[in-house]
Amino acid sequence: MALAAVVENQIRILVADDHEMILDIARMYLDQQGDTSVVTVMDLDAALVAFRDDGPFDIVLLDYQMPGMDGLEGLQKMVALAGDRPVAIITGNPTRKLMNQALDAGAAGIIPKSLPIRSLANSIRFIHSGEIYMPLHLMQDEPNKKAIDAGPLSGREMTVLSHLGEGRKNKEIAMTLGLSEGTVKMHVMSICKKLDATNRTQAVVIARDVGLL
Repeated sequence: MALAAVVENQIRILVADDHEMILDIARMYLDQQGDTSVVTVMDLDAALVAFRDDGPFDIVLLDYQMPGMDGLEGLQKMVALAGDRPVAIITGNPTRKLMNQALDAGAAGIIPKSLPIRSLANSIRFIHSGEIYMPLHLMQDEPNKKAIDAGPLSGREMTVLSHLGEGRKNKEIAMTLGLSEGTVKMHVMSICKKLDATNRTQAVVIARDVGLL
């Protein structure tokens, strides 16, 4: 485990990955940023111990396929321990399915390992500000025959759209549908993209104009 000196107002980051080279690169770069400090470990158990003993941390990054993760069960354990501190997944193979599952499990986003190192710090700052970070390509539609047959929106998106039409906020929709607020936010973004709308209000107006509401 590598402990960095804590400086006031720094973003404290816990990074867990079983590839030492990735940890070394991340630690060296992030420690040079001035506003971030990093602790690194190599498996989920060590991450849980680090959070309890050396935390709390402002952000936790977990490798999706490292020892102890067991799919997204490891993410759920860390989310439960971290409380309101964001926990994100880092992976070499980000997919839309993983994005949806991770958001439902409480993740604050997915950071691909292919992300340029210069962009890593920005993605961390973005998450630290309270936002959900996702690679842009995951927001694009994957071919889906059922969605095509049903129209521009998927069944879940139509459900979210109906709640938008009633003027409900993301938090209210999330509670009603049993989803995380981040998942609802991603659905809203997808709806706006598909309907070529710049915001949720315009999406509702367009949906009504074309007969979706």
